Amino acid sequence: MDIVKNIILTGGSKGLGLEIATYLLNSGYRLHVINRSMPKELEQLQKKHSDKLFVHLFDLENAAELLGFLKTKFPASEPIHGFVNNAALAYDDIVTNLNLESLEKMYRVNVFTPMILTKFVLRNMLYNKISGSIIHISSISVHTGYKGLSMYASTKGALEAFSKNTAREWGQRGIRSNALVAGFMETEMSGTLSDDQRNRIFNRTSLKKPTSKESVAAMVEFLLNEKAASVTGQNIFVDNGTI
Repeated sequence: MDIVKNIILTGGSKGLGLEIATYLLNSGYRLHVINRSMPKELEQLQKKHSDKLFVHLFDLENAAELLGFLKTKFPASEPIHGFVNNAALAYDDIVTNLNLESLEKMYRVNVFTPMILTKFVLRNMLYNKISGSIIHISSISVHTGYKGLSMYASTKGALEAFSKNTAREWGQRGIRSNALVAGFMETEMSGTLSDDQRNRIFNRTSLKKPTSKESVAAMVEFLLNEKAASVTGQNIFVDNGTI
């Protein structure tokens, strides 16, 4: 890269988020991770990349306070080149057990705060005349049904619609927006499933195995850089060919 690019990543402390953070740092990006806590894995990564990794602690459930927080951490004069929306809260249950409080909490983390962050990032890109890239991590559950994931999938489906329309609104200014539709991976979020449940999910894919976190991270990096200059408004599937 000719210049060091500033990227905001939400949820970079474990699982896929930690994989994305590591991949982007190794690719030369300057990374700003917004995270609720500072677990040892993220702390170790920061020590290794002290000149390129900056952690900002914030609970993304506090949607009403997010914009004020962002203004204190990211002055308009510091250009933001990309935003990777990875943080997500999983509220899994069948629809007949729907709990409004849990549903609203999930929507604040999975939908409302990403929208506010997108607004903030877009304004920064416009101010600094940046042809930037916005990536929302979505889920294959939006496109193929899984018992207990209706409510979670609805949040990711909302993001996909939001991303596509963002791409149409701001494409003429060189700003791209895509949703990366990730398949089921071996992460803490899927760790609550039994071996039988996981195997049945993985057997629904063409490759009959979990989606590789490194493969998803590599696609994130591709979508951030100029090689993907003509890719916008898309749902990019990295899911082992789920059928």
